[in-house]
Amino acid sequence: MSNEPLAEESPFKGETGLRRVWNALHYSLAGLQAAYRNEDAFRQESWLAALLIPTALLLPASGMGKAIMIGSILLVLIVELLNSAIEAAIDRISLDRHRLSKRAKDIGSAAVLVALLNVLVSWALVLA
Repeated sequence: MSNEPLAEESPFKGETGLRRVWNALHYSLAGLQAAYRNEDAFRQESWLAALLIPTALLLPASGMGKAIMIGSILLVLIVELLNSAIEAAIDRISLDRHRLSKRAKDIGSAAVLVALLNVLVSWALVLA
């Protein structure tokens, strides 16, 4: 079986092995940099994470509690990255106002809100 990408797949899907991992690392770092540079919400949430993660490590909670607290914060960053990617893709397709574009952006925003609420609930339960 050949490693050549199928005709209907992306022409960018060709690397394998360590080269693919190396490329993926660089793409991921470029994505983090782009999100931090261009997305105010991601930048704010990154600063919040920079404050809350060390705080979680210093608080009197079990190892599992600290993991839950830190995991909930990282989940916010993950959801924000996905939300930003959705918004960028929609804007790339069209800047016209459309109800489906609005719905997709609103749902992405709602996902971020749920992740933020998850931080509050997780921290409250661990520290209770």
